[in-house]
Amino acid sequence: MENYREPEQPESMKFKSKLKKFIKKYFLEGQKLDDALMKKLEDDSNLPFYERYRKYIAFLIPFIFWHSIWWSLAIRYNFFRLYPTRYEMAVTMIFGATVAGATSEGGGAVAFPVMTLLLHIDSIVARDFSLMIQSCGMTSATFAILWMRVRVEWKCLIFTSLGAMFSIIIGLQFFVDNILDSHQKKMLFVSIWSSFAIALFMLNREKKRKTFLEIQNFNWIKALVLFCTGLVGGLCSAFAGSGVDICAFSILTLLFRVSEKVATPTTVILMAVNTVIGFYWRHAMMNEISQLAWEYFEVAIPVVVFFAPFGAFLSSHCHRQVLASFVYILEGLSLIGFLITKPELKLILIGCGIIACSFGFFVIISRLGKRLHGLTKSKEIA
Repeated sequence: MENYREPEQPESMKFKSKLKKFIKKYFLEGQKLDDALMKKLEDDSNLPFYERYRKYIAFLIPFIFWHSIWWSLAIRYNFFRLYPTRYEMAVTMIFGATVAGATSEGGGAVAFPVMTLLLHIDSIVARDFSLMIQSCGMTSATFAILWMRVRVEWKCLIFTSLGAMFSIIIGLQFFVDNILDSHQKKMLFVSIWSSFAIALFMLNREKKRKTFLEIQNFNWIKALVLFCTGLVGGLCSAFAGSGVDICAFSILTLLFRVSEKVATPTTVILMAVNTVIGFYWRHAMMNEISQLAWEYFEVAIPVVVFFAPFGAFLSSHCHRQVLASFVYILEGLSLIGFLITKPELKLILIGCGIIACSFGFFVIISRLGKRLHGLTKSKEIA
């Protein structure tokens, strides 16, 4: 009797099956939630209403809050008159706010280059707008993250925020705006974080790279590292409107080997805190925010308070490799966008030097992280 063979699936069926597995693995992995909620989810019947529908409430509350405020002010002061001439930033922030909520790149990483390089707006106005709009969008995303109880690294939040709080005030108050022009600021920002994206890509090429849900064996030295990271990141935010988020993300992923699934929502909350402080200082203490920045802010609020939480929701379900890929793509686009503006050859050469030096620094950090966790035996995730 001849051996029975099952009929082979058509190529179209094989492709659909592979595509389904790919989407499920990388885009529908599921959220990393805190331990207390995970235990409750094992028995859905005991969940209270606000936890059973936490994802919907996470969108609804900040949306209602901000739109209630915005519509009352818009009707009172006729914000609608601004849209014919200021609509471009409302459109830009559809993408910018989604990026802000979904990645370690704040909305300023989109708004700042668009305003300075494409719209030729002064870098100070672009920086102020970035701080202002993120203070709404990132706080909305923060509420969504906390309400959905997505897992974050609280030690990083505390110590990095302390460092960034001081440095963003110092940077705004004293010297950053007077040292660099808009093209120099963008060159510096793009060069440093492009090199980080390369280092992260090389790190993720390691098969089954060990990652952790939190910083392992936390001590005062690691707290100091996070504080210093905040100092550097706050200065970056002071000239570009964002930066502390990607600074923290680089240290969490390269040095402490924290999973991108945890590092991303952590940096979203971190940036929310930093932008609120920066906005407060520029407006309440310095009183130097321009009318143009206010007008762009007024037309973009309704957009960001929806799309930033939406981005946070999307990223919480994605695989960590997808979140890392967002960083590669965004930094690549930023670098291409900078080169399209045809900067001076001198700036390009300086940028190449910064990329080389920064890449070396991130590689060293990555190797230190590998040595640091080579002796660590604790809970890890793939």
